Amino acid sequence: MTTTPPRWDPQAPEVLRDQRAAYDQLRERCPLAHSDAQHWSVLRHAEVMQVLGDHATFSSAVSAHPAVPNGYDQPLHTQYRRALDPFFAPERMAHFEPVCRALSAATVQEAMALGGELEITHEFALPFAVRVQSAFLGWPTLLQDELLGWLRRSQAATRSGDRTQTSAVAQEFEDLVGRVRQARLEAPPTQDITSELMHTRVEGRLLDLRELASVLRNWTVGEVGTIAASIGILLHWLASHPDWQQRLRAQPGLLPTAIDEVLRIDGPLVANRRITTRDVTLGGCPVPMGERLSIHWIAANRDPRVFGDPDEFRMDRDPALNLLYGAGIHVCPGAPLARLELRVLMEELLARTSAIALPAGHAPTRATAPDAGYATLRVRLHQTPA
Repeated sequence: MTTTPPRWDPQAPEVLRDQRAAYDQLRERCPLAHSDAQHWSVLRHAEVMQVLGDHATFSSAVSAHPAVPNGYDQPLHTQYRRALDPFFAPERMAHFEPVCRALSAATVQEAMALGGELEITHEFALPFAVRVQSAFLGWPTLLQDELLGWLRRSQAATRSGDRTQTSAVAQEFEDLVGRVRQARLEAPPTQDITSELMHTRVEGRLLDLRELASVLRNWTVGEVGTIAASIGILLHWLASHPDWQQRLRAQPGLLPTAIDEVLRIDGPLVANRRITTRDVTLGGCPVPMGERLSIHWIAANRDPRVFGDPDEFRMDRDPALNLLYGAGIHVCPGAPLARLELRVLMEELLARTSAIALPAGHAPTRATAPDAGYATLRVRLHQTPA
């Protein structure tokens, strides 16, 4: 049976008002939908898994610019992952945890010093995400403000749809990486991860500047955006569920499972892209060769065919079905770092507060694609009595 996918407008008012609800409604109409802006949107869990499992048919090579490693197909993808995955090995994460914990504690203390009520997205989540990613890479404090400014310009360029703007912003980041690399070449050797990347070999050769910039863009910009969105989502959920908030204070060992389940219900990343290498049928829809697709993580992770009552928070769901970090050979390489950062920040936040609440009268606003989570969110942090 051939299915005709519905057409939709990603900029329609109802989508901009609540993209999660819009994706839920669209997913229940058809496994796929089509728009001029996003081409084919893959919405259901089964079809997303089909795309993720058939990387020969659904290519990740969708950009004219380097996107190391997950913007490549085999065999290049495997070569890059073999060289880069060790940076996120368990021993690396264990070594970074004390640094992450110190930054998390300092961020919470600074928030409490502001009086306990703050705008989470811009005053807490984004600064923390930039700070912790910079620490992981060994970037100096002076670069953090520059990185945050670049991120805002990059988001504005992406929203504009103007390729001239996006290319100019991409060149800015490559220039920044060039300065970082030059500074290290002119200084005594260091042991930070950026310096190690400069000496990392892929099939016997060093990464060139464009490849290095691509990796660092993924490890900074890609991580900063999703980590910041995740923090806002988690804080809103904690403030809205005081019973679970108290339980997690008493049993912090439950946090890893709880965090992944909250971020399944309300995902921090909207979509990733693919392109078809041949004619294929997906969800009953014939999709020609050379067509662009968007894998909608938020819609797939709320598919009731896989997650019964998808809005219900449940600790007993099968973690293998959760697509928070993707699946298959292109599963997010930075997932161990993201999980570490979110777990440690939530541990410090819960340990240093007696309550997390939404201020009376404040109405959070949802982010719109390509962002997820909250555009604005005010939260009150009540300090643990001395």
